[in-house]
Amino acid sequence: MDDVYLLLGSNLGERERWLEQAREQISDQVGEIVKCSGLYETASWGIAGQPDYINQVLLVKTGLAPRMVLERALEIEKALGRRREEKWGSRIIDIDILFYGDKVIQEDGLTIPHPHLQQRRFVLVPLKEIAPELKHPVFKKTITSLYSDLTDTLSVRQIKS
Repeated sequence: MDDVYLLLGSNLGERERWLEQAREQISDQVGEIVKCSGLYETASWGIAGQPDYINQVLLVKTGLAPRMVLERALEIEKALGRRREEKWGSRIIDIDILFYGDKVIQEDGLTIPHPHLQQRRFVLVPLKEIAPELKHPVFKKTITSLYSDLTDTLSVRQIKS
């Protein structure tokens, strides 16, 4: 079994409900959820003026290969009603793979670790909550260290532990 860190996000409709449904689907289709961060309300990143997101990081134990984890994540998004119309656009649900063990993967449509996680407060804050000493396999720094180097100043506040 491998450790996979997933980032969930929603900024449309009943945001907490979408995250709950995504967790249920992930548990059924990807693997056992071992840890969940709290819920964080975050300003939108990439396009200004969108509704705030709720984000959460999960640690999942899985027997699935990385490509299959991606395929299941995309299937879950689609089943919950996500439509991909605009890059960084508002969405009912978003599921990103942050890490898959200590693997470094660059394939068509699949990059692990997530290529921008070290630049985004809304990723590092909940990730630091559940895995502060996790080492980034490319930068060889802990999540706490990456957070210390962060220049992103977008608002991220915990709304539920």
